[in-house]
Amino acid sequence: MKLSVQIFRLFLISIIWLLFVSLSSNDAQNFDSAALDEAELKTDGLYFAEFYDNIYRGHFENLEIKRDDMIFLTIFDKYLRAYGGNCDRYLPADKVEILNQVCKTEEVTKNGWGDVVSRVCVEYTWVGSGLYAKPELYDAYAVVDQIQRSKGLNTMMDMITNPNSIGNSVDMIHKTKGLNNDMVKLFQMNACNGEALKRFDENLELFARNKASIRMQQASKYTTMKKTGGPTGAQNFNKLIDDLVYDQAKTWAFNKYTAGSITNVYSSTKDSQGRPRELSANYSYSGFGGNSRGSVRITFDNGLPKCIYFSDFPQNCKTPNSSILSAYSEGKYAN
Repeated sequence: MKLSVQIFRLFLISIIWLLFVSLSSNDAQNFDSAALDEAELKTDGLYFAEFYDNIYRGHFENLEIKRDDMIFLTIFDKYLRAYGGNCDRYLPADKVEILNQVCKTEEVTKNGWGDVVSRVCVEYTWVGSGLYAKPELYDAYAVVDQIQRSKGLNTMMDMITNPNSIGNSVDMIHKTKGLNNDMVKLFQMNACNGEALKRFDENLELFARNKASIRMQQASKYTTMKKTGGPTGAQNFNKLIDDLVYDQAKTWAFNKYTAGSITNVYSSTKDSQGRPRELSANYSYSGFGGNSRGSVRITFDNGLPKCIYFSDFPQNCKTPNSSILSAYSEGKYAN
């Protein structure tokens, strides 16, 4: 019985992984950002805003994403490709082409009637993508890529045996879709040749190589927000939950959230300052089956939303948008 469950999980994860790969391989949209303000890296509204800001500032100790995490490799890959697509004219003369790994030889199995029942790649090769990167950054990317390759079997086994493996795989799709959106907006908000992206590149390379950063003194507003904590007093929790769910819904693969549909907001417990420890609510969405209702549960830490749990994957923690949390901590949702 356990074996059949794991086979079923592997089948579902394989389908989800194919969708993840298709999202990961999308080319970035080109945008000329040369005329933008170069003073400071702009991250407001981005899915991984807190990560980008702490990399830029060199505050590696505040990063929740580690250099050996799969999501870091994905972020690094998407950033290199987005920069190559948007900022090619600012690359150095010794720029290097980003390579794609593709199947060279397949092993095809057929049944007695000649129908193909399986295709397995037995030999891979590397081909040029047409996008280019700074050589030092691409070399640093190769270091992180090798870390993931060395962990490949363990990562796959964890995906299969983890009780929340399907939820985690779906979450990776959501993160990748959020990342795709980030890579469009990042170069709309920041100049290719600006000092902000130059510093970001320098620290991105140092983080990938596990070296000391080039630090800025000023703390990230996202770090300050966590230390200060959430606001006290009456808050518009309907609006807060609506914004958080709407932001998450941007990464949904199939369903579409009905904006403004939050109802039945309930706080089950509060901290010593009267701030919620947990909120729950209902919302509406549309999908293949028409209009439906869902539920969401949000846990708080130091008065700030920490995890968002949706009813379809109730054990899967979704990270709230840092920019929304920053606005909430500044009292912008006060009644």
